[in-house]
Amino acid sequence: MSDPVQIHYQRYPYPSYPLIASVKRCDTFALNLHALWARFNRTLPPPEAEKILIAGCGTFAPYPWAVANPDVPITAMDLSARSLRRAHWHCLLHGKLNVDYRCGDLSDQGAIEGHFGLIDSFGVLHHLEDPLAGLKALERRLVPGGILRIMLYSRYARREEESIRRAFRLLGIDSPRSARRLFNKASAGSRLGGYLAAADETATDAGIADALLHPRARTYRIDDLLEMIDQAGLRPLLFAHPGALEDVAEEIGRLRALDKVHASPGNFVLYLGRNTEAPLEKKSDCSIKLNPCLTSSVSLFKLATLRIPARIGHDNPPLGFHERRFLRAFTSPVSNSSITGDEAEMVAVYKRALFLLEYSP
Repeated sequence: MSDPVQIHYQRYPYPSYPLIASVKRCDTFALNLHALWARFNRTLPPPEAEKILIAGCGTFAPYPWAVANPDVPITAMDLSARSLRRAHWHCLLHGKLNVDYRCGDLSDQGAIEGHFGLIDSFGVLHHLEDPLAGLKALERRLVPGGILRIMLYSRYARREEESIRRAFRLLGIDSPRSARRLFNKASAGSRLGGYLAAADETATDAGIADALLHPRARTYRIDDLLEMIDQAGLRPLLFAHPGALEDVAEEIGRLRALDKVHASPGNFVLYLGRNTEAPLEKKSDCSIKLNPCLTSSVSLFKLATLRIPARIGHDNPPLGFHERRFLRAFTSPVSNSSITGDEAEMVAVYKRALFLLEYSP
């Protein structure tokens, strides 16, 4: 084992969630293959697209992806055999059996078999020796119309972490234990003290190692990121970090303005694609259907208002009794031509939230 990133995650599998940690299916709505395919292709996925790859899955990601897509074959890949074992145990404990586990490097074409309708590589590419080569490798594994979700470090969101990481390397701090000894000496008014007060990652050894002791981490300005995406033959479909604007061009403009003042909304989260279809031209020819992850959440027997966490950039509308009753009408597909007036306005809100899917049957 010679890859420093592989050695790092063998030593510190990440993230460090308890095996009993669970997620509600409604909270995984933005991971559902059918919902995303309909959003970006305006159809339901063809049979050849009914496969998901998690490239750099860590210890936890296969579980929520399996919750969101219980009937879809999922391939989970990671450099760390130890992380894969943890991910496997997590899925087994929660009865998720539709995941195949592969230990390997996503940049190695021989390590991945087949093509996929949806690929996730969240917080992975910025740790590669050649992120562009890794992105190109993933692009080659997409079926036509395929979707790729990535998260990459933003230059200005990671300023504190990167300055601490560089200082630790100079000081020879190479373990969470030695990092904690320094943390204990940090005064409340210091930069390190301020970081510790705001950072969640320092609660666990794995979090400290991932945030501050990682052997390789790159950060990006928005134009650096866009150039890499273009060189890989992909295009942005939707930005999904907190506060992102739904219109891609408007969000790019907002991010460029933030870059100019060395500010950031957080790390970049976005969906990419190639050869995705144009929006439907004949609205009367399409169907509207409930996101499958919300089926049990719109039950009549749930009385409390449901608040689903933001996943695609903006807050979700709360779902009280009347809102759930409205959504329940779309458990089976409904023709768009039958929806008029106020109902059409509500449908538009829920399509934007990814709670309802619009597609050509």
